[in-house]
Amino acid sequence: MFLNNSLRFSGRARSGLLTGMLVTVLALSACSSDNSDNNSTTGGGTPVSSEAGAAVKVSIEPAQTTNVNPRTPIVVKAANGTITDVTVTNTAKGTKVKGTLSPDKTTWTSSDVLGYGAKYSIDAHAADDKGKTVEEQSTVSTLSPAKQANPNMIPAPAAVAQSGVGVGQPIVFQFTYAVKNKADVEKQLSVTSNPPQQGSWYWIDDKNVHYRPKTYWQPGTTLTVSAKIYGVDFGNGVFGAEDRTETYHVHDSWIAKADGNTEQMQIFHNGQLVKTMPISMGKDATPTHLGAHVISDKQKDYTMDSCTYGVCKGDPNWYRSEEHWALRMSNDGEFVHENPNSVGAQGNSNVSHGCINLNADNAQWFFNNFGLGDVVEVSNSGGKQLPVWDLYGDWALSWDAWQKGSALN
Repeated sequence: MFLNNSLRFSGRARSGLLTGMLVTVLALSACSSDNSDNNSTTGGGTPVSSEAGAAVKVSIEPAQTTNVNPRTPIVVKAANGTITDVTVTNTAKGTKVKGTLSPDKTTWTSSDVLGYGAKYSIDAHAADDKGKTVEEQSTVSTLSPAKQANPNMIPAPAAVAQSGVGVGQPIVFQFTYAVKNKADVEKQLSVTSNPPQQGSWYWIDDKNVHYRPKTYWQPGTTLTVSAKIYGVDFGNGVFGAEDRTETYHVHDSWIAKADGNTEQMQIFHNGQLVKTMPISMGKDATPTHLGAHVISDKQKDYTMDSCTYGVCKGDPNWYRSEEHWALRMSNDGEFVHENPNSVGAQGNSNVSHGCINLNADNAQWFFNNFGLGDVVEVSNSGGKQLPVWDLYGDWALSWDAWQKGSALN
């Protein structure tokens, strides 16, 4: 009995020992599983990143290395380190491209605009926090346009730098090549007015786009006009040649109101009537156009030849004469000017070829006070509305109709 009890006791001890060993093994197995996890923690500390100790890397954009648009900046980035040096060189000219480094020194971006049809070498260096360095090199070649379009401005900024422009002056960009992608180009055009005034663009044709406000400009307005078209695809192999920004100033309001019924022209300065003068407008065969005309040029002495707008010698309406104090108000031969031959008709009948005739004193006064961008509003002439395409026929359209001429509407 004693021996049997001893044996039973030993069996229970062995069973307990095995159970304890199994618990120990399971515990050790659990610890081993935790230690194999790459994102484990040790002693409740910070997670250990799988990226720890990774080498510094440098990347260069654009990844496309040929036919790159020159407006695309060159961007160099460093991962797991900082940029120490970037050199971008025009390989043909040897000139360096300037750039800026981000505050954390991980990104370098070119600040100079690249040229057309040019090749650039890029040499970039970066280092990690232990001083280990890496170098990355690349080349970028920019596209070569078949043609480059310049953004000519009307009126020429230099011509009105001292005098300013009148309240009716549209702002015109005249491109040297036709624009197919009008919306893309128009997005890069802007007119900022101070004080602010609502305005919109209108494409007269494929080369000319005009900007005018909803109503005449306020006197004293400053206009900042920009065309950010360099690198812009005009279509058909044409790209913008250069960016341009100019400033215009709007002078006092000068508006003349010429009435074919009364044969009088009233002159308003900043809204106040200051003078009334007798006139003679276009006769029945050659009536003066109706509507708002904008002065586009002024010459003390001017040879007027109807052949300039297609009425040449041999036509019964052809004329050629030397006139004085002439201010052009449309592109088809309409001027305000002195005409001593029509003084007897001025104030009672229309006898001109479409111009507004004045006597010598009134013509000189008008010439001295009116300039580019000032307005002549014609009513009751018997003529048709001045066409929108007739240089500055912009005011012939209602505001709604004008806005529809934008490529963005």
